[in-house]
Amino acid sequence: MMTNRFRLTAALAAALLAATAHAELKTHGLFTDNGILQRDRKVAVWGTTDKPEPVTVKFADQTVTATPEGGKWKVELAPLAASADPRDLVVTQGGQTLTRTNVVVGDVWLCGGQSNMQWEVHQCAGAKEAMETARNPQIRLFTVPRGGAPEPRSDVGGKWSEALPDSVRTFSAVGYYFGRDLHKAIGVPVGLVSSNVGGTTAERWMSKEALDGAAELQGMRAPQGRNDLYNNMIAPLAPFGVKGAIWYQGESNADRPHHYRHVLATMVKSWRQTFGQGDFPFFIVELAPFTAIVKDPVDQEWAVVRESMQWVAGNLPAVDTVSITDVGDERDIHPQRKQPVGERLARAARAWAYGEKIVPAGPEYEKAAYEGGKAVVSFKNVGAGLEARDGDLQGFTIAGEDKKFHPAKAVIEGATVVVTSDQVAEPKAVRYGWANYPVVNLWNKDGVPASTFRSDDWPVIKQNDK
Repeated sequence: MMTNRFRLTAALAAALLAATAHAELKTHGLFTDNGILQRDRKVAVWGTTDKPEPVTVKFADQTVTATPEGGKWKVELAPLAASADPRDLVVTQGGQTLTRTNVVVGDVWLCGGQSNMQWEVHQCAGAKEAMETARNPQIRLFTVPRGGAPEPRSDVGGKWSEALPDSVRTFSAVGYYFGRDLHKAIGVPVGLVSSNVGGTTAERWMSKEALDGAAELQGMRAPQGRNDLYNNMIAPLAPFGVKGAIWYQGESNADRPHHYRHVLATMVKSWRQTFGQGDFPFFIVELAPFTAIVKDPVDQEWAVVRESMQWVAGNLPAVDTVSITDVGDERDIHPQRKQPVGERLARAARAWAYGEKIVPAGPEYEKAAYEGGKAVVSFKNVGAGLEARDGDLQGFTIAGEDKKFHPAKAVIEGATVVVTSDQVAEPKAVRYGWANYPVVNLWNKDGVPASTFRSDDWPVIKQNDK
């Protein structure tokens, strides 16, 4: 009899414990100790519970309460000013209290892409110094666990950490260098959410609704599947406040380089719609040089990918690209020099997202005029002037009516480059760095390399591939 009573008591206790655990008040996974909240806009804080009682959130001098619906709760804090002062985010319901300590307020940036964005600090050139000097409580890091899901998820694992040698070591190198340089410039806390997976196509990073609704993407083949990384690594982040995004991807879409412009544009729109915070700034890294150098003019896929990125920047608001033609490696798709990449992304953000009066990027093609056997090319982002690094200008080719390109002589004249070739009497088109591995050396005197380009709109390699 005592045995049966003991078993009944134990069973009741276990059931009560299970019910209590099931009813536990929880915050979304982005709200942890050492976290950061986006400044200057309403801040959503949310989570789950099975209890019907109101949930109260306290932060700084604000107290906001919401009644759960369907096991979910969400409050909105009024816009917060940037602050490096560590404060507690306190969530209560009935007799239960959750406290998230050491929370600051600043700007949050999403760091997306494939392996060159995933590449960790310890894998890169200059890693030892970068890790040894990484002691900055105003930079906060969060890495989204990698993997896909068949349907959009509502929560995410992971935790925020301050920038310290151990946390920086395994964080996205491009993301960290971007955040480090940005913090130096803007002087407020910076949060970096690393959400990236090596060897992945952009189709996997957009919502099903966005992909299905884009006319340009209908009939597109999907070599790696669709939407799964968005479902698991982007969708559950919203509606967390973000300032903007940086993106380093495209290698896995190089088999359809021209069509990539539509894929990437749709993905950018998808992210913006998901977060519901307007057309937030979005900065794209043009692919680094890779594969064997080809001396003669040739039409290659990665040149078209770079052009597709520039097309997105020219056709969507608040999007820009950065050039990294100087950090390539013929044999390694993962160039080891990631600091210049982060630095140039930070420069673009400082100019376009924060209004700092600096040249945002390297020289970008604007127009070309043809007369007297010359092509005269004008540029944007000339800044303090154009210059050739380490000798005469390299990487220019021109073509006539026959559309056959020939290596060309190029010289800087003021804010233009004049291009000629003995083999082209009447130029009709000019190209610069049009190859997988461009050998080029045009910079502005502000210290940023020019983007590759072409002036023509003639059909290019794999233009009709979807």
